[in-house]
Amino acid sequence: MRRWRWRANWSDEARPAAPDNLLAMNDPDCIFCKIIAGELPGQIVAQDERTVAFMDISPATRGHVLVVPRRHVKDLLEIEAEDLSAVALAAQRLAGRARDRLHADGVNLLNSCGRAAWQTVFHFHVHVIPRYEGDPLRLPWDPAPGSPEEIASAAAELRED
Repeated sequence: MRRWRWRANWSDEARPAAPDNLLAMNDPDCIFCKIIAGELPGQIVAQDERTVAFMDISPATRGHVLVVPRRHVKDLLEIEAEDLSAVALAAQRLAGRARDRLHADGVNLLNSCGRAAWQTVFHFHVHVIPRYEGDPLRLPWDPAPGSPEEIASAAAELRED
């Protein structure tokens, strides 16, 4: 089986500039790491020393962006606080741009942690999904009142000791 190697056609302005110390922390088999390194093409919309944001190739709505840390980390349970904060702030900035420039009526931020939660790329990322009145997206559950006993039981298990 022949493996194809993609080469990005980046302009100097669009090429992600990852510091050498962060490049060493990347996974050579991770598609997001390859986008960050410029080995795969991506529509980069924002970047800073800790994060890169690029367009999702399977967008839920117009303007759907992924925000990722430059440093490869599998998921929400492994990301360091500084990188998590940087991703959240970048997502907030992009949500504002979606409202102001794309005229979104709202924005969803979504993170999936683990296969059971629909994570398909195991490099932590946050989806910034602009929402428009009448778009086809729906909640993945039907909100309905829960059992007060079950809610209290779960709360007891989750409280800090």
